[in-house]
Amino acid sequence: MSFVSYFPGRGTVRETAYLEGKTEGKAEGEAKGILSVLEVRGIPVPDSVRERITSCTDLDRMDAWLERSRTVERAEDLFAEYGEADKPIS
Repeated sequence: MSFVSYFPGRGTVRETAYLEGKTEGKAEGEAKGILSVLEVRGIPVPDSVRERITSCTDLDRMDAWLERSRTVERAEDLFAEYGEADKPIS
């Protein structure tokens, strides 16, 4: 009996879906971490901020937000570093 590995590096539809799912899972974990830190610190999170955090898939940006969640005074301040505090959610 032979075993055939279809990824990594083959560019198959399954591999692409797998990697996208893995990224989405990491983003969900980051979002939970950010929201958890804000909650523990007693910082209210408006629905618009919660939506922005949970819909983000940029892991580098989310890492920055997680770091900032430890020191911000308002949830909206998470986005200030990027000049996005007043930017509407798209």
